[in-house]
Amino acid sequence: MNILLTGSTGLIGSALSDYLKEQGHYIYPLYRNPTSTKLHYWYPEEDRIHLDDKIKIDVVIHLAGENIADSRWSQKKKDAILNSRVKGTRLLAEKISGLKNKPALFISGSAIGYYGDTGDNIVNEDSDRGTGFLSDISVKWEAETQAVEDAGIRTIHMRTGIVLSTKGGVLQKMLLPFKMGLGGIVGNGKQYMSWISINDVINIIDYMINDDELSGPYNLVAPQPVTNFGFTKALGRTLHRPTVLPLPAFMARMLFGEMADALLLSSSRVAATRLNELGYKFIDNELDQTLSSLLRNKN
Repeated sequence: MNILLTGSTGLIGSALSDYLKEQGHYIYPLYRNPTSTKLHYWYPEEDRIHLDDKIKIDVVIHLAGENIADSRWSQKKKDAILNSRVKGTRLLAEKISGLKNKPALFISGSAIGYYGDTGDNIVNEDSDRGTGFLSDISVKWEAETQAVEDAGIRTIHMRTGIVLSTKGGVLQKMLLPFKMGLGGIVGNGKQYMSWISINDVINIIDYMINDDELSGPYNLVAPQPVTNFGFTKALGRTLHRPTVLPLPAFMARMLFGEMADALLLSSSRVAATRLNELGYKFIDNELDQTLSSLLRNKN
């Protein structure tokens, strides 16, 4: 298959690109900086996009978006987070829907932030949206695929949880302080973290590509969400380090501002009900074993 991929250099995109190439697919990254050798490129902030019409695209996988956790949320940063997802998805969806030879599948990124702070309640794909900045983003993000859905293209929204990988994301950032014995719970540690390994994310996307019946939203989370306390202790056990230095809620807010409440102190207890109903078997479903495997294999 010919697969158009945005966000190809990101945590998921880079691993996915390598995997799909190994499966014999042709990957066409959608670049931001065109050269004579780049067939597909775009400038989402300028509403410009170019696709080489000589290449028939079979599948589009849209993962691009501003990093939500690399700096404090100023208004400028929040605008960049929102616009990179909403404007980028709208531009891509409108372009794809207008192609003479349309792809069969459009997979678009989303996030479990859709459900907001769930507290101790378990939510799934049938649950209502939540409140707050991340929920607003996810709702608007998903709405911008309407053009491809109206064009009859099978469309999937991946509501992804915390992706665990040693090559980026939350886990990579936590490794150094935890190895130094500086790890500890955040806030009261009771907030839930719905996680998934990079291995399962890649495997699920492959599953989505190959099953023509799948469409709509899917939660990409492992079967056993854990509290922040549970995650902290599991990582400490895996690294054989103490985890006795907590980050109180007030300190988290001082350091990270609004982002602290949205990403560190809120609870996300999410179930992958639709994947479970399909009978999908997770590669990594128990946290201690997953952390050990990721660290051992440098995934």
